[in-house]
Amino acid sequence: MITHRYLDLVCMIIGSLLLSFSGNIHATPLSQQDLIQQTAVSHIKQTLIQPDFGSINVTAAKLDSRLRFPVCSSQLQASTPGKQTLAGNVTVLVRCKSENWQLYVPVSVQQTLPQVIATTHLGRGALLSAANLKVAMVESRFQRGISFTEPQQIIGSKVKRTVKAGDVIQANDICLVCRNDSVLIRAGQSGLAIVTAGKALSDGAIGDEIRVQNSKSKRIIDGVITAVGEVTVKY
Repeated sequence: MITHRYLDLVCMIIGSLLLSFSGNIHATPLSQQDLIQQTAVSHIKQTLIQPDFGSINVTAAKLDSRLRFPVCSSQLQASTPGKQTLAGNVTVLVRCKSENWQLYVPVSVQQTLPQVIATTHLGRGALLSAANLKVAMVESRFQRGISFTEPQQIIGSKVKRTVKAGDVIQANDICLVCRNDSVLIRAGQSGLAIVTAGKALSDGAIGDEIRVQNSKSKRIIDGVITAVGEVTVKY
């Protein structure tokens, strides 16, 4: 016959085992491989400058499970060897000085930024408007040259070369004033400006200084682009 004392003892033993098992689950530390990956990711995140707009996603590649390293008694150190661009695929060197081992860890860096793109196919001479532009998040490694973050920066510009739907609009794709365009030449200060017709002798965007020819006098002068089809000359 099983006594109450015996049952109480069995319950105490089982309870102790369950408590010990539960404690071990919660106290399980990160594996050495997890620490290596975490160190590589943290190094890249600390090196990169967080953009005001956009996002950065950093992930370390899964390490070979057959790799075995002594547990590092000192803090793991990380560096980026060579002259690498911190975009796309990057290699991070993780070292343990106390145990004298090191490992190269592949890391993927994805940085996205807001960019103005074309919503439809744009042929040469097309005029940019709110209807054919929008802002999209684009990976920085796919960007080349000078681009734009707001449609308002380039609305009214003309397309110099074909732009496909979904392409990022680059500064060299467009001109606010294009070569051989008819332009208005404003000469003088505000309120005292003289306006005459002219011809642009080169391409340019807002704020660019270009050469224009006065249609009446044929005189060639330098002016600053102040609007679509408009150049201002200050005396």
